[in-house]
Amino acid sequence: MSKFKLDFSNFKGDFFGGLTAGIVALPLALAFGVSSGLGPSAGLYGAIFVSFFAAFFGGTETQISGPTAPMTAVSMVVIGGLIAINNGDVSKALPSILTIFLLSGLMQICLGLIGFGKYIKYIPYPVVSGFMTAIGVIIIVTQIAPAVGYYPTEDISFVEEFKPRAEEKILDNLIDEEIRGKTLLIDEITQTVQKAQNIPEDNILKESKAIAGSEASGVVGSLKFITNTLSNIDILEFLLALGTIIIIYGFKRITTAIPSTLVALLIMSGIAVGFKLDYRAIETIPSGLPLPNLSIFTEFSFSSVIPYVFTALTLALLGAIDSLLTSVVADNMTKTKHEPNRELVGQGIGNTIGAIFGGIPGAGATIRTVVNINAGGKTRISGMIAGLVLLIILLALGPIASLIPAAVLAGILITVGIGVMDYKGLKAIPYMPRTEVTIMLIVLVLSSVWNLVYAVGIGLVIASLMFMKKIGDLTASSSSVSPLNEQIWSDEMNIPKDLQNKIFIKHVDGPLFFGSTSDFQQLAKQIPKKASIIIIRLDKVPYMDQSGLYAMEDVLVDLVSSDRKVLLINPIEQPKYMLERIDIIPDLVPEEQIFDSFKSSMEWIKNYSKEN
Repeated sequence: MSKFKLDFSNFKGDFFGGLTAGIVALPLALAFGVSSGLGPSAGLYGAIFVSFFAAFFGGTETQISGPTAPMTAVSMVVIGGLIAINNGDVSKALPSILTIFLLSGLMQICLGLIGFGKYIKYIPYPVVSGFMTAIGVIIIVTQIAPAVGYYPTEDISFVEEFKPRAEEKILDNLIDEEIRGKTLLIDEITQTVQKAQNIPEDNILKESKAIAGSEASGVVGSLKFITNTLSNIDILEFLLALGTIIIIYGFKRITTAIPSTLVALLIMSGIAVGFKLDYRAIETIPSGLPLPNLSIFTEFSFSSVIPYVFTALTLALLGAIDSLLTSVVADNMTKTKHEPNRELVGQGIGNTIGAIFGGIPGAGATIRTVVNINAGGKTRISGMIAGLVLLIILLALGPIASLIPAAVLAGILITVGIGVMDYKGLKAIPYMPRTEVTIMLIVLVLSSVWNLVYAVGIGLVIASLMFMKKIGDLTASSSSVSPLNEQIWSDEMNIPKDLQNKIFIKHVDGPLFFGSTSDFQQLAKQIPKKASIIIIRLDKVPYMDQSGLYAMEDVLVDLVSSDRKVLLINPIEQPKYMLERIDIIPDLVPEEQIFDSFKSSMEWIKNYSKEN
């Protein structure tokens, strides 16, 4: 990593770039915070700390970082799961949630320190395409309800449906607590039954709301109860969301100098507040400086975090991909070269500190980075200023920002979901190879209806297996097995006629590995019965793995057991070492039957034929 320094030579441009990027980031930070389930302040805190520290320590001079759609979508999985485990109590789940975010940041730092940045480019495009489109689907579908003013946990008739399940769960928990570690007496059992019969109605209602919220969450839950949503549309909330969407897309046609998202936020919020409309506002944003959430350390529990270690790693990897792709965009615009590993370290530090202060994780944000560059930003100072601008807005305008309608942020998120989908990949489906289309659709479907983390993992595994099969097929097709009267090599032209029927030559062209072993193992079946001498040419075999080694052994055992002589031509260093390691040389093929050239092998064959 290069030596760190701050460059103030372009301070004016950096100031205006950071100022503009910070203002652009405000509505998105609030919206992502609300979408995550932790509230607008979590999105704002994440934007402040990730933007400042990722810029300060990062490896892309003009990058603006903060909460992004992909990072928020994965964060929702963590947040929703832990809140459900804690019976809908956010405060109880918060220490575990923030611990996982902190762990993700630390993993990102480690990825940078071990030089992982250079490997990001090897992630298959179909996996990325399916994932990004799924992110768009998730955001759009899950924002339909808040966009029309419907909140399942506030629908009494809907919540009432889950009262039997709530009572059953509370009873199960009560019995578990009573019998844990002891044998109950008759009197104690009676007391437990009495407690169960006198469960407070408030407790049942609270548990019912938690179950209802869990059942109606995510894409599956939102679609499952879509009829409830559509039958409970609040016209005012719907118009606020619709007006937001219309302004965002309409204002872009007028000018791109001013962010349309910010314009929509100000206009629709101004209408709602100015006309004193009876709307639903976002959660109150705490005033004053953000304070560290020490519960991360005081209430830390391994048992609550361990199941989410893979999720934390996924967040770290996703943040790395998101950030480095944005870095490439910045490089193209500024004609500079970013430092990928340093960028990962910077993003990791930003996410680690952000988690301590209660922020959701973020990454390099393409739109905000482009805005920064176009406004004059050229150094890391611009990203630091963007974070400071958001902090000043928090301190000065926190109470005012708390008046923003929730439906307006839902409208903003719907446009984000529409924008993040990979239309290029979707349009190419009719022209893409079937395997790649399959991978993309698997990742898309599984991410949307099941689990983002597992979907990406499955997509990577399938893509890897598909790639290995293709390489294996290509290798196998380049490997020729033929008698002398068919395709021969140049040094095989002058074989005496009396020997041609006795000799069979196997040409191996390319690595002998797990992808090509099945074809190689058919060798014994292809050899004419008259052939008594088998020549295996290894001149063009650069590599042999363990699967290839055992395939070779099986073939040689069959040949030797049928009293045929096997000659190896010019095995190079690595394959020869593998053959010697399990004693194929000399047990199956003696040293005297290994030759540096085809010509020398023919001398041995002539002498052998005379003797026999």
